[in-house]
Amino acid sequence: MGHPKKLRKKWKRPRKMFDRERIKFEKELKKKYGFKRKKEIWKLEYDFKNIIRRARKILATKDKEAEKILLNKLVKYGLINEKSNLEDVLNLKLDDFCSRRLQTIVYKKGIANTINHARQLITHKKIIVGDRIINQPNYFVSKEEEKKIKLKEKPKKDKSEKKEEKSVNAENVSGEKTEEDTKVKSEETKKETEEKEVNNKN
Repeated sequence: MGHPKKLRKKWKRPRKMFDRERIKFEKELKKKYGFKRKKEIWKLEYDFKNIIRRARKILATKDKEAEKILLNKLVKYGLINEKSNLEDVLNLKLDDFCSRRLQTIVYKKGIANTINHARQLITHKKIIVGDRIINQPNYFVSKEEEKKIKLKEKPKKDKSEKKEEKSVNAENVSGEKTEEDTKVKSEETKKETEEKEVNNKN
């Protein structure tokens, strides 16, 4: 089993790294769902295969309690309906899992203009899910959390604060102008004194 404190890999590399069909499929997923790295697809695929493996095992052992736990979990994340069974679980595809990512849902809700724009908003901590700021595009969103997704609002400044900022800026500008005027005057006086000295020598 390994040490319980030791972190384990939650993804696996494909056996055939240069399989043409797999590379083509991954490119389509990257374009459609805005994945940045193939490693993100492999992680999601690992979770997807684990769910399918669990469903097959439950079908073989006919464990009703394990079946109920698995179905409730998938219903919670909006992957199946409440009336679904294990056969519906086995009919799930990787696209169904991709559609429950935070990046995909932010785009579908119309918060972002494009799928890549949705990723940018998430990574820049502009998206709030409930009371939390989540900056992971691959965050798996439940049905309840989907209703609580919103864009982070900018803090509004009071009119008094805006007036103070304007007055400070005006003072800075006026101060800069006075400094420039004094510099110009000092240069003019230096030139006049130099010209007088030259005339007196002549």
